[in-house]
Amino acid sequence: MRITVTVDGIEYADDVEPRQLLVHYLRDKLGKVGTVVGCDTSNCGSCTVHLDGHSVKSCSVLAVQAHGSEVTTIEGLARDGKLHPVQQAFHDNHALQCGFCTPGMIMQSIDLLADNPDPDEAAVRHGLEGNLCRCTGYQNIVKAVRDAAHQMRPGAGPEVERVSEPHVSRTKSQVSGGER
Repeated sequence: MRITVTVDGIEYADDVEPRQLLVHYLRDKLGKVGTVVGCDTSNCGSCTVHLDGHSVKSCSVLAVQAHGSEVTTIEGLARDGKLHPVQQAFHDNHALQCGFCTPGMIMQSIDLLADNPDPDEAAVRHGLEGNLCRCTGYQNIVKAVRDAAHQMRPGAGPEVERVSEPHVSRTKSQVSGGER
C-alpha cells in the first residue's frame, strides 16, 4: 500500500506492507532508530511517538494507519541545536541510566504536560504508567517531568514540536540516496 506521512517535518511517500508496524517503518525505512523496539507487545512504551500530536505506542499502530498524519519521533524534538525542554530536563535531572526507555519516556512526558501543564508527583507517575523503566526507580524521571513543567508554558506540548520550516517532500529512493 502507498502511504504519505509527515515524520519530523518531512513528508515521505512509500510503499509499505499492509501489516507493517509503524515502529518498523520508522526504524527500517526512515532510519529513525531513536524509536526503540522494546517488547513488541505495547507493554513497555519504549516505542512511543506522537501521532498527530498525541502519544502512541508505535508497535501497536500499523504504518498504513499513519497515512496522512504527522508523526514526531525523539529525533524531531530538538530545534536549532537546542534540546526540547523535556529532553533538557531529563539531562539536567539525570533521569536515565541505560537510556533504553528514555525516548519513549520523553515522548509520553511531552503528551502528559500538554494535558496537565503542572502535574504533581502522583499525576506524573499516573501519566507514565504505560512506560516502563527497569533501571532508575522513576525518582529522577518524575523530577525531570516536574522540572520541565516549570520550564514550559502551559499547553506547549504539540506546538513546541511543530517544525517551522516548510515540509519537504521526499520519496524512499531520495531518502536512501538515489533518484529514480
